[in-house]
Amino acid sequence: MLKYPILFFLVMFMIGTDTFLISPLLPTLQAEYGVSTGIAGWMIGAYTLGSAMFALVSGPLSDGWNRRTVMIGGLIAFSVSTALCGFADSYWMMLLFRFLAGVSAAFTAPQVWASIPAVMPPQRIAKTMGIAFGGLAAAQALGVPIGSWLAAADWPVPFWSIGAFSLLLAAAAFLLLPNMKPSGRSRASIFSRYMPLITSGRARGGFLAYLLLHLGSGTAMAFIGKWMADRFELSIGGIGNVMMGLGFGTLLGSVVSSAVIRRLGSTRAVTAGMLLLALLYIVGPHAGLSSAVIIYFVIFTVLGIIFPLVMGLLTALNASIRGTISSLANSTMNGANTLGAWLAGLLYVHFAGYASIGIFSAVCIVLSLVAFRLGGLVTDKSTAAKRQSEPA
Repeated sequence: MLKYPILFFLVMFMIGTDTFLISPLLPTLQAEYGVSTGIAGWMIGAYTLGSAMFALVSGPLSDGWNRRTVMIGGLIAFSVSTALCGFADSYWMMLLFRFLAGVSAAFTAPQVWASIPAVMPPQRIAKTMGIAFGGLAAAQALGVPIGSWLAAADWPVPFWSIGAFSLLLAAAAFLLLPNMKPSGRSRASIFSRYMPLITSGRARGGFLAYLLLHLGSGTAMAFIGKWMADRFELSIGGIGNVMMGLGFGTLLGSVVSSAVIRRLGSTRAVTAGMLLLALLYIVGPHAGLSSAVIIYFVIFTVLGIIFPLVMGLLTALNASIRGTISSLANSTMNGANTLGAWLAGLLYVHFAGYASIGIFSAVCIVLSLVAFRLGGLVTDKSTAAKRQSEPA
């Protein structure tokens, strides 16, 4: 069974690395294509735009297909589109290939979350969710240095490297994964696949809570580098080192997530974790540099524990539409992070700087906890066991 967690970890690591890859290359690519700073950022935005636009469609479609086929096809498309970025000889061609890479990721990543409950025994689902999320966390910590190191030879090398490795992962998925064909409703419309979620109080409460969780964490994340530069006068390199360390906090949290859940249970883990997050978001902006690094390392670790737990609870809502659920969760996350980045700018400039962001994040986390508890997604084991036997 170890083959599946390793495969899922590597798939998410590749997708995550490709997401973070462009950041260290942005100045080089800006000079390469002769574009202004104002539009250079779209080389990052094109990827997330493609992912966000197609996530809501890819999930419902994949629920009517063989998940193994969808994942393999997505990995091949992801490999080709990412490798083509290394051959882009103009700004607009780079935007096109980055957009296609995002579209491919929208079809690939949800299959990981949806496949875990299908191929893993129930007692190992939470641990495997944590391992898969650990791939994203590792990419967050290592994506920038990996991209910088590979680009030392030439800027296309990182794209070609990720493309080649992703193609190997497609071959591994072909050899290792079993067929995961839909049990029924294969011809159901896209909208009809969302109906069980729209009509379920637990699903509505769960996704509202997930939105608030990412809105709080995304708002704090958006301007943490700006805050560190303004308050502590850190250089870009210094901020990068701090962010890499915080990424390892997320990785640590994802590794210990299943053990924490077994010890505390879902309800206590989510409740204690979110209350701790709310407190630390308020305190963090007032701390000195060393204390702030420790505080935000703990924050990232707690998020690393909570995120795979919540994803596991969401995908358990309805086994027949796990792809739809995973894709909706991905769109919810991207939407919350986009809104959070916009709100962070307003709060930072017009209110009490990063302290106001900390208060806003804390409020979002508390409201998220309330939504989780009132919506019934986070329950004690006895209640959860009963509810898992019921339709969403």
